Amino acid sequence: MSGAAKGVIAATLLALLLVAAVPVALLAGVILMVLGHVVGGLALFGGSILVAAAAIALAGFSGVRHLRKLVAERSFRIVQLDRDHIDWIS
Repeated sequence: MSGAAKGVIAATLLALLLVAAVPVALLAGVILMVLGHVVGGLALFGGSILVAAAAIALAGFSGVRHLRKLVAERSFRIVQLDRDHIDWIS
């Protein structure tokens, strides 16, 4: 497995971990708000959502970039058919 593939896997795992932590941050934020720290609770919850969204975007962009590299290198077998080889296209 190449270094780029390991990076994509690491970014995806980080995104999954951060998304899984959002409900925990919500619970902690609610506890903070009940204790009187409303702004802190909202900041904790909003910050966790922003970080999780950024991690998802990073994983998506790195995955797309890795996929484009694979397609550009043609490191796997894909046969591209011309119109002459396909009868059902009119």
